[in-house]
Amino acid sequence: MKGRSKVNSTLKYDLVVIGGGPAGMAAALEAKKNGVGKIIILERAETLGGILEQCIHTGFGLHYFGEELSGPEYAHKFIELVEQSDIDVKTDTMVISISKERMVTAVNNQDGFIQIDATAVILAMGCRERARGALDIAGSRASGVMTAGAAQKFVNIDGYMPGKKIVILGSGDIGLIMARRMTLEGAQVKMVCELMPYSGGLTRNIVQCLDDFDIPLKLSCTVIEVHGTERVEGITIAQVDENRNVIDGTQEFVECDTLLLSVGLIPENELSKQIDIDMDPITSGPVVNEMRQTSLPGVFACGNVLQVHDLVDYVTTESQIAGLGAAKYISNPNNDDSRYAFTKGGDGVRYIVPQKVNINSKEEIKLYFRVADVYLKSKFVVSVGDEVLIEKRKQKFAPGEMENATLTLEMLEKIKENDEIVISIKER
Repeated sequence: MKGRSKVNSTLKYDLVVIGGGPAGMAAALEAKKNGVGKIIILERAETLGGILEQCIHTGFGLHYFGEELSGPEYAHKFIELVEQSDIDVKTDTMVISISKERMVTAVNNQDGFIQIDATAVILAMGCRERARGALDIAGSRASGVMTAGAAQKFVNIDGYMPGKKIVILGSGDIGLIMARRMTLEGAQVKMVCELMPYSGGLTRNIVQCLDDFDIPLKLSCTVIEVHGTERVEGITIAQVDENRNVIDGTQEFVECDTLLLSVGLIPENELSKQIDIDMDPITSGPVVNEMRQTSLPGVFACGNVLQVHDLVDYVTTESQIAGLGAAKYISNPNNDDSRYAFTKGGDGVRYIVPQKVNINSKEEIKLYFRVADVYLKSKFVVSVGDEVLIEKRKQKFAPGEMENATLTLEMLEKIKENDEIVISIKER
C-alpha cells in the first residue's frame, strides 16, 4: 500500500557499528583485521566521516599518521579503507533502538525498518554541542545565537557567513578554531569569554587561533544577557568569582550581531541508556573495561560517545581497542577469565578511562585521564595502596588536554583483584 513502510526480515551480522565517523570506521576496520566476518556500519548522515567533514583546518593525524592533515583528509584515509573492504555500510540510516539481546532497529528511506541481530555492537555515536537552552542567559530569542559547530557547518560546508561582529562564549577547541576561521573570512571577532579561570582548549589552539590574531581571551567571564529583537544587537558580559557568581559592577555591554557558543560537548548516549548499561556521571559515557566493553557483554563503546577527546588520533587508537575487543568476544563469547581492579581519580584528577582493568591482561593497558584544574611544574602519580607504580613530571597540566599513563605487564602482576588504581596530581 502506498505510503506504508517496508519491513525487512531480520538481518544477521557478527558486528554492528553504530556511527560512521572516525571512531566507528577505525573500530570496524580493526575488527575486520582480526577476523570478524560480517560487519555493518550504520551512519545517520549521508556520508561517512562524521564531524571531520566540516573540520577543514589542519592539525589532524600528527600522532597517528605522522603528518598534518585536514579533517576531510583524515576521514578520507579511513573511508577508502572501508570501501576497499567487504564491510557493509548504510548511510542516511537512523538507529532508533538497541535491545539487551543486541537486536538493533534502524530506519532509512530505502529499506524502511531494519532489524539486525548482532553478536556484538560497538557504540560510536560521537557527541553533540551544549546549546543555549542548557545555559542561564537572559534575553530574547533573537537570531544570531548558535553553537560554534553550527557556525562551522554554515561557513565550511554551506558557504554562508553567520555574522560580521562575533563574540564567542566558551574556549573549547571548536570555539577557538572558529575564532580564527571567522577572522580569516573577514569577520571581527571581538573576544572569547570563558567562565572558568582557565581555557578549555588545547594550548596550541590558544596560541594559533587567538594569540596569532590578537583576539582577547577573557577568563572568569561570562555572558549574562543577549540584547536584540529580530537580530542580536549586543550582549552584556560580566566577571565571575571563584564560585562562578557574577561580580557586581563588572557588567559591560559589547556590540555584536552574533554569539557563538562553545560551552561543552555531550556524548550521544540516548541509545546506551536504553539498555541500562552502567554510566559514568563524570564522562557522561559508559563504564568500560580495558577492551572498551560496557557492563553489558558484547556491547562496546569508543570515541566521543565514551569520553570527549581533544585529538582524533586518540579516538582512532581507542576505537581500534574496541574493535579488537569485539573481535575477541565474537570468536569466543563465553571465555572470560577476567579479574578486575578499578581505577579512581585522586587529588586533581576528574576521571579515568577505562574505569576497570583486567589484571590478567596479556597486553599493556593505557589509562586516559583529565585533570580538574591547571597545575604547573607538577607530577601525576599512579599508585595502588602505598605502592607507587608510575610518577611523571610535567611543566603544565590543563583540563583541556587529555593525559595518559601505561600499566606494564610487570605492574599488572603487582595489582590484586578489586584493588583501586589511583591517579593523583602532586604539586611541587
